[in-house]
Amino acid sequence: MRTKLLASLAAALLFAGAALAQEPIKIGAFLSVTGGAAFLGDPEQKTLELYVEKLNAAGGVLGRKLQLVSYDSAGDAEKARTFAKRLIEQDKVDVLVGGSTTGETMAVVPLAEAAGIPFISLAGAVVIIEPVKKWVFKTPHTDRMACERIFLDMRDRKIERIGLISGSGGFDKSMRAECLKVAPTYKMQIVADEAYGAGDTDMTAQLAKIKNTAGVQAVLNAGFGAGPAIVTKNFRQLAMNMPLYQSHGVASKEFIKLAGSAAEGVRLPAAAVLVAEQLPADDKQRPVAVAYMKAYEARYKQEISTFGGHAHDGLMLVVEAMKKAKSTDKAKVRDAIEATKGYIGTGGVVNMTPADHMGLDLTHFRMLEVRNGNWVPVK
Repeated sequence: MRTKLLASLAAALLFAGAALAQEPIKIGAFLSVTGGAAFLGDPEQKTLELYVEKLNAAGGVLGRKLQLVSYDSAGDAEKARTFAKRLIEQDKVDVLVGGSTTGETMAVVPLAEAAGIPFISLAGAVVIIEPVKKWVFKTPHTDRMACERIFLDMRDRKIERIGLISGSGGFDKSMRAECLKVAPTYKMQIVADEAYGAGDTDMTAQLAKIKNTAGVQAVLNAGFGAGPAIVTKNFRQLAMNMPLYQSHGVASKEFIKLAGSAAEGVRLPAAAVLVAEQLPADDKQRPVAVAYMKAYEARYKQEISTFGGHAHDGLMLVVEAMKKAKSTDKAKVRDAIEATKGYIGTGGVVNMTPADHMGLDLTHFRMLEVRNGNWVPVK
């Protein structure tokens, strides 16, 4: 009788183990697929769908299939919080990859921290990772790094006095603040500082003030969405004979389409993926960037953006961490993400530490310029 009982117990445990092995690994996502930030969330959603499918076709992860559980937060911070709560408590996801905007991300940070679930944000502001939060990571370069990269390029062009213009969103305000902080380090003088609202359709008045400021040599727009395209058009209409810089928040072909011919000559910092096929043959990012570009464009018949690349890197960082940890245990996966070294993604080579939950440096933030309607690396 005892032997039969032990045999039955062993069989039950074996069955339970097999059943667990077949349970999918759940990737939870909340993204701005629609609304004003759809240019961010739409390619992110498509990228996650594409690569979950590709990973599953290759056998999954740890012998298990991936399941993407995704909600459209439409750029709304409160919706993001509601969906993240559902993902954690009802859907029982293993990780969170999402937060197209800084506002959405910051609304979810307390939930991820309280639940003890790895969360990789796809948004730009430095506040997401500074100060360091135990369970929170991010893939895009920060707004502070954008300011620094732009100021380095300005310094090369002998520019010292600049006019700043920014929107009213969370990213815009954060980047403006970061640019003001680091300007003295790069010997930059902010001689004009103008702002526009989320629904504004004409920034001529603000730009005219900058144009009429004595000694201004260039304009920097800290913003994303439709605002920068309007700023660019108004800038050309006012015949402002000076360089115009935008943030990495508009690093997609969509910005060039919206701004039209006015975009010619605009510079901004961006990930290498935007110029994948223009990278040198020995650039270690080229194979990854080209592979992503070809896979995405073949599937969706659309040009890539850096934003979809952020989602690619976020998912792959999670997958690599699970493989390294040989587990989906949340604490082990968190530790493995934090220990990431030498991961080559679309955004750069990632080397994380307990003090750095992004792991990117300025060397992989490329300065690009619009020439003949396309992005071209600045030599």
